Amino acid sequence: MLGAFTLAVSTLISPAGVLTPAHQGNVWAPLSTMVAAYGPLFYQQNRRTAYVALAAFTLVVMRPWDPSATNMTIGLLRTAVGPLLGLYFDARRRLVRALVERAERAERERHLLAEQARAEERARLAGEMHDVVTHRVSLMVLQAGALGVTAPDRATRQAAEEPRTAGCQALEELRDLVGILRTAPEGDRTPSVAGFADLVAESVAVGIPTELIEEGDPALASPVVGRTAYRVLREALTNVRKHAPGARVRVRVAYDNAQVRLTVHNTSPTGSPRSALASTGSGLGIAQLRQRIELVHGTLRAGPCSDGGFSVEATLPAFVPTAESAG
Repeated sequence: MLGAFTLAVSTLISPAGVLTPAHQGNVWAPLSTMVAAYGPLFYQQNRRTAYVALAAFTLVVMRPWDPSATNMTIGLLRTAVGPLLGLYFDARRRLVRALVERAERAERERHLLAEQARAEERARLAGEMHDVVTHRVSLMVLQAGALGVTAPDRATRQAAEEPRTAGCQALEELRDLVGILRTAPEGDRTPSVAGFADLVAESVAVGIPTELIEEGDPALASPVVGRTAYRVLREALTNVRKHAPGARVRVRVAYDNAQVRLTVHNTSPTGSPRSALASTGSGLGIAQLRQRIELVHGTLRAGPCSDGGFSVEATLPAFVPTAESAG
């Protein structure tokens, strides 16, 4: 509307001569024409039509048939600055969107390559175990069975039966393990922050009062961070079951755009840990977790508290730039 009004008024003044301005030196186009000028370029789907409209708009505002340095300069600035700004911001927006799409596409491609490499490595490990370990264990079982058949005395036959039975069991377990390696893991079984509730429920089911408090949006945690946090929580709850019978546990998880903070605190135990349970494991769980967390540039603090309990606190970056970030 503003453009049509400017064109009509300018044409009626000159060259039509129907209207006579109060001051001949005035620029007839209002100041708001600088806003109206980039409208055709910004909103028109057909850029060619937009350029034609802008050229006509500029021509009438500058009045080249009645040349004046002031009028032509001011008219050009009023009709050129707006479109140039509009084109700049539009090009910048398109460029940023294209860069984001390219980065997301690269992340997805890296994710697919990582999944393919992982599947190939699993298949290779399964093949190695099947070709080497199964072969050797089968020989041991056959030799033990032959010894049990050919041994002249009963004691030797009984002694040979034990490694034969153990070898058969090892083959069964090895066969299951090879089958697991050759089967791609299901997506819903991948450790993540979504599995926190299941870990807490398992802890409650075995008689340890456990409370889960989550703050923020779990979707802010990238997949690799979710898996790391899941392992931290699982190890912490396992240690409570081993070393702090009767303790109450509070799990607090805070998500924000920058980091994920997981705190597992248990009160002082009310009973003595059973030696058979406490002695299981390698004793390197916390140390291995610390190494895993350092790989993603996080921190882990674990130690006794003033109330007699124990606390594990892991601080992880919310996003780790790996191939798995583009789910």
